[in-house]
Amino acid sequence: MPCNGALAVPPSCAWSCVRALGQDQAQLGGTASATITSPPGAPGTHLLPSFPMTKYLAPALLLACLGAPADRAAAQATAAPAPAAPAVYPLLTNVPNRAGQSLDGTWRCIIDPMENGYYSYRYVPSPNGFFKNQKPKDKSDLVEYDFDTAEQLQVPGDWNTQQEKLFFYEGTIWYKKSFTFRKTAGKRQFLYFGAANYEAKVYLNGEKLGEHTGGFTPFNFEVTAALKEGENFVIVKVDNTRHRTDIPTNNSDWWNFGGLTRSVQLVETPETFVREAVVQLKKGSADELEGWVQLDGPARAQPVTVALPEARWQLTLTPNAAGYAKLAGRVKRLDRWVPEHPRRYLVRVASGQDVYQDSIGFRTIETRGQDILLNGKSIFLRGISIHEVSPQTGGRVTTPEECRTLLRWAKELNCNFVRLAHYPHNEAMIREAEKMGILVWSEIPVYWTIEWENPAVLANAQQQLTDMITRDRNRAAIVLWSVANETPLGAPRLQFLTALVRTARALDATRLITGALEIHTSEAGARTIDDPLGKEFDVIGVNNYCGWYSGTPESCGDLQWKTTYDKPMIMSEYGAGALQGRHGPADERWTEEYQDAVFKSNIAMLEKIPFLRGASPWILMDFHSARRPLPGVQDYYNRKGLISERGVKKQAFYTLQDYYRRKKQQSAP
Repeated sequence: MPCNGALAVPPSCAWSCVRALGQDQAQLGGTASATITSPPGAPGTHLLPSFPMTKYLAPALLLACLGAPADRAAAQATAAPAPAAPAVYPLLTNVPNRAGQSLDGTWRCIIDPMENGYYSYRYVPSPNGFFKNQKPKDKSDLVEYDFDTAEQLQVPGDWNTQQEKLFFYEGTIWYKKSFTFRKTAGKRQFLYFGAANYEAKVYLNGEKLGEHTGGFTPFNFEVTAALKEGENFVIVKVDNTRHRTDIPTNNSDWWNFGGLTRSVQLVETPETFVREAVVQLKKGSADELEGWVQLDGPARAQPVTVALPEARWQLTLTPNAAGYAKLAGRVKRLDRWVPEHPRRYLVRVASGQDVYQDSIGFRTIETRGQDILLNGKSIFLRGISIHEVSPQTGGRVTTPEECRTLLRWAKELNCNFVRLAHYPHNEAMIREAEKMGILVWSEIPVYWTIEWENPAVLANAQQQLTDMITRDRNRAAIVLWSVANETPLGAPRLQFLTALVRTARALDATRLITGALEIHTSEAGARTIDDPLGKEFDVIGVNNYCGWYSGTPESCGDLQWKTTYDKPMIMSEYGAGALQGRHGPADERWTEEYQDAVFKSNIAMLEKIPFLRGASPWILMDFHSARRPLPGVQDYYNRKGLISERGVKKQAFYTLQDYYRRKKQQSAP
């Protein structure tokens, strides 16, 4: 089996990559390390998700490890026996349906722009930082912070929209929550965070649990042994400072909302529990199920029963010593999930004392030439792009009701599809879309120009991609995994994103892979899709702003489109800005009439693209962006929304609604 570091690989191959990295780093006087864990669905193999390395490590080395299997054949053959993999507890899945204790609500917070709570005045990490929650021993003792009298913030939530003084704040805020815990024999406890933007250091009762990087994916720590009977406290140092080496990088077109932006829970499981269960239709089949179950705990080889009670189907599995069991079986009379009838089945996975239950839809998604096939039938994706922005506060979405409001607007547009830009959205958004029969494009924030030749950046991107797929693998609504948006041409970028595509395929071969590309070849009256990354995609996404960033509205309708790929295309972005309530002639920028003219001319253009199979114009609702300062018009909002930040629809909303109504009628049986 070839050695592809980002994919499922044999242990000897993985460790040959590690040893090569270590040897290279040793020559420079540094260190290299890797985390190797067993991915569900690949027993006897290992995944290489991350390489924390110093900046001196030759960037080409990891990329070579990911993309040149032939060059590593000899190294793999002579590699030393693999040492034991580090013990790592992976991401818990199906958390909304697990038992536990919510830690949402009011948290005490200390704003710390100088990071006094972490570093000494010599800028050395202090062993007695704010995470110790110290109290004065007597009236003469000096302690210069106090969580008990500190300010308050709500969790989940961003800090920017909760206090006016924090609107532009980028830096560190310390969060503290006290809670009471009662131990139960035979139970394990995990501290689970839906997301924290961007870097989080987590402490329980003054002791560090670990840290996490990335603002849009979940993470968890086992805390069974660390919890005390009675009162406990958790402290989190959250830092949303932007860096060139982050994903997203320091330049993006959405607000850098900081904080514990999604729910925090104490999840309780039996000693042996179902960590993950994946149940899905086999590609191309109407009634064959496939997947796996992964147990975690001392009795992980105990039997597992998987059942669909409504379909009168049940299967008993015997896991291997690692707790992994492959699932395969045929189910009669299985209704498939479609937007018009989003049928979901209760899936019950039982093992020992644990019962894992989830509602799962079953469908297939594939391409044939320039068509997208849902359950074997051609479909046109009538979509809209959405940022995870609350229609009530303008900050981060925190409740299922906020998700439903955004998705109901999409349904009002006659959409059957949403592009959730530009990062993994709240899990509630995916689950609500699935209930409402809306297909989903889900994306990681590899956005614009990042450090393509930096191995640590690639590792970060792979980890975010892995966590997104792991969390949402059972969601039938998701049909497209996107690896990037508007990235520039170049060999390092192509190698980087190809590695991400391969990672996605290794983790989930049942969905389509895409990304939003730009047009790099154009001539008068024509656009050509020839980005070499298109070769790796199943569906080509293209962002094109005719009438806004190039040309005039009337010039768009006659544009001709060509492609070098026999693949379906989604126009992943088009649109124009308008201040809701501003009116004037159709050639006057920022008026609703101008935005409407751009939509009408772009729709005329779309109708002439023979390989077009969907669109997700930019964007449903106006949203905060620090790149948009124009006074009296933008005021730090991106105004391309079809709905204002106050929830008022603009003219172009109804133009798109009518276009999708006609497309819907054309596809009706």
